[in-house]
Amino acid sequence: MKSLKTLVSLSALAVCMGAASMANAYSIAPVNTSFTAPGTISVKSPSSFQATVNCGATFTGNVDATGVAKITGVAVTGGGLCALPKITGLPWTLTATGPSAGSVTNVGYTIAASVLYPASNCGPSTIAVGYSGGVLTAANQTLSGSCTVVSLSVTPSPALTIVP
Repeated sequence: MKSLKTLVSLSALAVCMGAASMANAYSIAPVNTSFTAPGTISVKSPSSFQATVNCGATFTGNVDATGVAKITGVAVTGGGLCALPKITGLPWTLTATGPSAGSVTNVGYTIAASVLYPASNCGPSTIAVGYSGGVLTAANQTLSGSCTVVSLSVTPSPALTIVP
């Protein structure tokens, strides 16, 4: 009877360890590499009176030895409100959660108030992203502070891949 209990206990432990390893079964490659990801971003915020603002964006960062990407820089380009955000919460962490999906944590930015528009204090928040055909995308992701990433489309270089 004691050996049966031991077998059941060991089996349960093996199942739990297998489930835990499956939860982190995806990573980003190539590891130990830097990347640049130019593209576009569209956002809504109190500063835009919830109208969509379309900007250029370039993300820079690196993939660590464990296959997790750190976004260490964000440059937003364009006129009007595109010139005003101050990026907060860097580094942002990009983690693969599936074969073509991931999440980015700590996403945030601020825009100071002016006589033309109110201030925005967006994030920090976690957003869901997709990755297919070498393009990282996001759509309709809510940030705290009444802000939304309406769309994001950036192409990392060198190309990143999600591996099991």
